[in-house]
Amino acid sequence: MREMKLPAGHVPVKAGKIGVLLMNLGTPDGTDYWSMRRYLKEFLSDRRVIETPRAIWWPILNLIILQTRPQKKGKDYATIWNTEKDESFLKTITRNQAEKLAAHMSSVNPDIHVEWAMRYGNPAIKPAVEKLMAEGCDRILAVSLYPQYAAATTATANDHLFRALMEMRWQPTIRVAPPYHDEPAYISALAQSVRNHLATLDFEPEVIVASFHGMPKSYLLKGDPYHCQCAKTWRLLREELGYSPERLMMSFQSRFGPDEWLKPYTDETVENLAKRGVKKLAIIAPAFSADCLETLEELDGENRHIFEENGGEKFTYIPCLNDSDLGMTVITDIVERELKGWV
Repeated sequence: MREMKLPAGHVPVKAGKIGVLLMNLGTPDGTDYWSMRRYLKEFLSDRRVIETPRAIWWPILNLIILQTRPQKKGKDYATIWNTEKDESFLKTITRNQAEKLAAHMSSVNPDIHVEWAMRYGNPAIKPAVEKLMAEGCDRILAVSLYPQYAAATTATANDHLFRALMEMRWQPTIRVAPPYHDEPAYISALAQSVRNHLATLDFEPEVIVASFHGMPKSYLLKGDPYHCQCAKTWRLLREELGYSPERLMMSFQSRFGPDEWLKPYTDETVENLAKRGVKKLAIIAPAFSADCLETLEELDGENRHIFEENGGEKFTYIPCLNDSDLGMTVITDIVERELKGWV
């Protein structure tokens, strides 16, 4: 810790330490109606997520979506809920990532403190920043756990971080880690996770689908770089594995509403592959750093059923990097690089 010399009689000051804040998308506190409603309202009220004019979106959200969607999504979450800890697996995994990172960084420098937070739901970003500052962290590295940048993910997490700073008299110095869609450590870890998973199977997938979270096409046309970064991740992963575009395909999932989203759509891709005669299929989700509803329920659940109902026979989902050794290698590599000059 940097030495801070204070004059006699000065109020106590804790400073000189370094904070690392891991940020992920978010999770409801429970699967019940009111927990789901609070989470969905916060998420779908974000102007970064839904860019529809408020005069149009407000009645749709409050009079239609929030009346029916909490029950449906609550049932979906219940199918993949961590009942042992009574929380979503996204929360469990993100906590584990933070704890493992903290253990590693403490061996690098005992004055580095790690916290984790969610953009939507709990634990929230502002209390996490306050906790780091209470520990004496006057420099904080913010790491959004989204490999590819999107205004609806990385930008809104940063917005929330800076809103917290706006209310502080003494702001810490902030660094924001860049997206890591093309980081060699990330691509290498993804490729090795594919190899490791395939080695456990009793079949060889004919096709692997890299399914990225979708977004409205209009966001791309407005200048969002997300699609381009997803495509680069897909290309680099193919090159690392030595696969053709036909063997490792790219698609986009989780579309919502009537607008056109990024294509091709994952559910249509999976259905068409099965109808075309593909019998053995694998799916990986390179846009997610941790397994969550969109991977466990949508990909390993809904899309598994779509494949099997249309003639597919063998299906496997390749888990996210999560808090595995491979996943932690990526996170620690990013953090150690971005802390240079401070450590």
